[in-house]
Amino acid sequence: MSDDAALLFANEAFYHAFRTRDLAAMERLWSAHPSVTCIHPGWRVLHARDDVMASWKGILDNADAPPIACREPRGHIHGAFGLVLCYEVIGGSVLAATNAFLLEGRDWRMIHHQAGPCELKPAQLVAPDPEPMQ
Repeated sequence: MSDDAALLFANEAFYHAFRTRDLAAMERLWSAHPSVTCIHPGWRVLHARDDVMASWKGILDNADAPPIACREPRGHIHGAFGLVLCYEVIGGSVLAATNAFLLEGRDWRMIHHQAGPCELKPAQLVAPDPEPMQ
């Protein structure tokens, strides 16, 4: 698998864990380094892995969370650093997202996630995801 494909695969694994509310998979995707970061829409900046993982536990445990879909992911690799820019469709909202990864051994591990509101995109971007949250 090419580096580009592996980076996009890691990004899709992140959204799969999000959609299926799989906390164990989410924890495996994130780097074990204590200084990972995350900015959820409307939240304060999270600067430590323990805080980031606690935030994901709360989100994934929420039975009322709407389904999420990743649209138009584009990867950018800079040595051992990978960046994926994409859109998230959550309910009827569209967010722009940045997912940063670090190559650890042979695996891309997430080190940062940030999502925030953006202009609405064409109707095909807002189409529901075929894989609902469980």
